[in-house]
Amino acid sequence: MNTPWIVGALLAIAFFVVFEFLAFRHPDRFNTLSHCVASVGATWPLSIWLMGLFAGILASHFFWPWCANPLGHGAG
Repeated sequence: MNTPWIVGALLAIAFFVVFEFLAFRHPDRFNTLSHCVASVGATWPLSIWLMGLFAGILASHFFWPWCANPLGHGAG
């Protein structure tokens, strides 16, 4: 059933939009996602590499040509 994943993705997008809007509206009180990543990366540089690793693993998972994967053009 795809409904929980669709709802979760929409909630994540809404969360991002709300907090980016607040960050642009009140830059003294909120950080943008980019500023947050840069701040965390300045404090703990390995975090940027780990975020990239996570994104790469997800990309491989989505597009790897395993049998039942329609995005990876699997034969199944």
